[in-house]
Amino acid sequence: MDLKLYAITDERFMDETNIADKVAAAIEGGVSIIQYRAKKKDSLNMYREALIVRNVTKRYGVPFIVNDRLDIALAVSADGVHVGQSDLPVSIIRKIVGEHFIIGLSTHNLFQVERANEEEVNYIGFGPVFPTNTKEKPDPVVGVDGLSQAVKNSFHPVVAIGGINSDNIGSVLACKPAGIAVVRAIFDGDPFVNARKLREKIDAEMGRSLP
Repeated sequence: MDLKLYAITDERFMDETNIADKVAAAIEGGVSIIQYRAKKKDSLNMYREALIVRNVTKRYGVPFIVNDRLDIALAVSADGVHVGQSDLPVSIIRKIVGEHFIIGLSTHNLFQVERANEEEVNYIGFGPVFPTNTKEKPDPVVGVDGLSQAVKNSFHPVVAIGGINSDNIGSVLACKPAGIAVVRAIFDGDPFVNARKLREKIDAEMGRSLP
């Protein structure tokens, strides 16, 4: 599982008519993993969109994660689910899905990171590193110092998230996370161009180039 450039969909920038094209463009630009996230849609619309994204990611051989909704993830045969601190416990999810299903967990402070060390997760998200308007009620900003400490403390790969863009990504990469998760920095505008710009900076820091 390549976590280097982790793109998260957002209903502000796409809908059922264009989500396939935007996700495909992002992957072609260098995105290595896709998460479907929709906070304001009903289950049927979520299922339909997630199925579209599942088909695109399958075509490109890129892992597909569904945010929060284990039922949707299972319904569309996703590769995994990403949950927050107030969602279904990781231990329960793992009992349901088995060992080969990907589980990601959001963390927002070092206490949560240390608690996640005891969980059977495949990676953790940590942030917000910078201020973000992606969520209506974001958690407190952790900054690059908090991220650096989380990377050191975590037993699991850490994906940095929150307000990251092409201007500030250098300071994030200096903390040595396993990957960078972005929403607006990919999908606000041309996903291919945005992804390529971010991926080139990631590869320059991590020593691996795009094909």
